[in-house]
Amino acid sequence: MPEPGTLYVVATPIGNLGDITFRAIETLKSVALVLAEDTRTAKKLLNHYDITTPVTSYHQHSRGRKEEEILRELGEGRDLALISEAGTPVIADPGNKLVELARRQGHQVIPIPGAAAVTAALSAVGLGGDQFTFLGFLPHKKGRQKRLDQVAGMAAPVVLYESPHRVRKLLAELAERYPDAQVSVAREITKKFEDIRVGTPGELAAHFEETAPRGEFVVVVRV
Repeated sequence: MPEPGTLYVVATPIGNLGDITFRAIETLKSVALVLAEDTRTAKKLLNHYDITTPVTSYHQHSRGRKEEEILRELGEGRDLALISEAGTPVIADPGNKLVELARRQGHQVIPIPGAAAVTAALSAVGLGGDQFTFLGFLPHKKGRQKRLDQVAGMAAPVVLYESPHRVRKLLAELAERYPDAQVSVAREITKKFEDIRVGTPGELAAHFEETAPRGEFVVVVRV
């Protein structure tokens, strides 16, 4: 029987294609198959670095048969790489279930670290990085208010991801609960229109009333 394959969890850039490690490039070139959350984004990155490894989709709706196919590839001794649309897989991105299944079947899972929006935002806003709580994307409805209420009990900064469609709503909610909090809104980190602002929730809400929010947001809250 062949030696079991290895699943590499590979961090890719969150915007600027230069933010990738040599080790990540070498890994993506060496594996038999790349499992990508978004194959179009993946091919753009792979083409940029002349990586010809085949790509197949693996995203939040990939369950059952797709995971069985991936595990069969690993069982036949092929090494695979898991990447998300941007940043580090599994961190508010698909992949946790696949990693769990691969480990259960005795496959080695090796992280190839690199870019992550949560740490990039914390490093640039000065609201504290020794400790923090990462809540990822808040629920849209059920459980949202309870999660926001939890922020009051956090001694360290809380980091959230938010879409451009809901960032105004989030700032209004924070302004109502924590009007004196220090908040950072980091938009389009590492990209051409990167913008990082720090202020009270009300100040930031006023800015985005005048400026339409675009791109992906990382919000850091210190109550």
